[in-house]
Amino acid sequence: MTLAAIGALTLAGCGADSDAGEPKGKQTTEAPTTVQLPKLDGESIQVAAVWSGPEQENFTKVLNEFEKRTGANVTFVPAQDPIVNFLGTKIAGGSPPDVAMLPQVGAIQQAVQRKWAKPVGPEAREQLAKNYSKGWQDLGAVDGTQYGVYYKAANKSLIWYNNTVFENAGASAPKTWKDFMATAETISASGVTPVSIAGADGWTLTDWFENVYLSQAGPEKYDQLAKHEIKWTDPSVKDALTTLGQLFGKPSLIAGGTDGALQTEFPASVTQTFSGGDQPKAAMVFEGDFVTVNIAQTDAKIGTEAKVFPFPAVGEKAPVVTGGDAAVALKDSKGAQALLTFLASPDAAAISAAAGGFISPNKSLDAAAYPNDVQRDIAKALIAAGDDFRFDMSDQMPQSFGGTPGKGEWKALQDFLKNPKDVAGIQQRLEADAAKAYKS
Repeated sequence: MTLAAIGALTLAGCGADSDAGEPKGKQTTEAPTTVQLPKLDGESIQVAAVWSGPEQENFTKVLNEFEKRTGANVTFVPAQDPIVNFLGTKIAGGSPPDVAMLPQVGAIQQAVQRKWAKPVGPEAREQLAKNYSKGWQDLGAVDGTQYGVYYKAANKSLIWYNNTVFENAGASAPKTWKDFMATAETISASGVTPVSIAGADGWTLTDWFENVYLSQAGPEKYDQLAKHEIKWTDPSVKDALTTLGQLFGKPSLIAGGTDGALQTEFPASVTQTFSGGDQPKAAMVFEGDFVTVNIAQTDAKIGTEAKVFPFPAVGEKAPVVTGGDAAVALKDSKGAQALLTFLASPDAAAISAAAGGFISPNKSLDAAAYPNDVQRDIAKALIAAGDDFRFDMSDQMPQSFGGTPGKGEWKALQDFLKNPKDVAGIQQRLEADAAKAYKS
């Protein structure tokens, strides 16, 4: 069974469970001890990541546990996107962090090409072999050498909805794109704007495109476009943009209209969907399982007021796009390798899982560590799928094209949101920017 099929079954079950938001199982930040770590008394370790807010706070709990077990002093270094540029500045200045959390496969490849990244040591490789499927290991490898430990995963094919609005409108969770658009019209007719779009953050728009493209064009074309083996002027890209334009081209269906969406950052796109009682600014918001961190900033209860359904099928199958963050050592030190070993273990994953807003690709993690049935079932679906998934396309591309604010695909899709009629023009821009990025 594919992840799409599993996800559809488990998510549908969670949506119907009135107790889905209630904590069950192990609700603790105390991690089990399944991995042995060296004593690092007094050693200073810096970890850089682009995380902030609750995401940073939750990861800090993991670093605190590592400090407790090893005696090391760990400092979190807030980084900016694109992280490769941030790291380049640090390295040029002679002060690289010991470990960086890289959110793109392309960023790992760049770090290796620039000779920044250090191979994963034997202890961490042992943890990876025990706890990770081959697909997740391969994502962190370059030319057969392991460099990355995928600590955090994401199912980026989910649409979260305000159940009160749906019930008031007499709407139900759609399974196809056609039904999704019809549901949006039904919600709109009830007096609530149906869709919240975080257009100020270009990465969310790449996720919209990738889900439509994977479902409509299929996995083979998806892989080809990710590697730039076919051009962005390909008819399959035209078809996906045209489909996406059915939503983007109707400002009345988008919270704040086009202009409002382009000024809405991701956290606000979520909170405005679940704040405001039965009259929120939007009824649905698209993004991954990490949305739960932002839902927690509202009064909505996951599994009752806040429910979820899989991204609707545009073609024959619903898409499943995953993402993730990999830990990469930038210093060949005992402390950096010990931290990679810890992050590859179920011990570390259990701490983040209990905190919420986190899904682990670690198959040895007890699913009871997750705080509610919704997250638990999303995680189970990811593990059950093994290697049957597609990784975020933009994260596989050169960061200058697929992962830089105000440039490349991010900027092109923001302009497409602004003017979805210009499909051919956007295709030409995407191809020109991609060609340049893949040559450099």
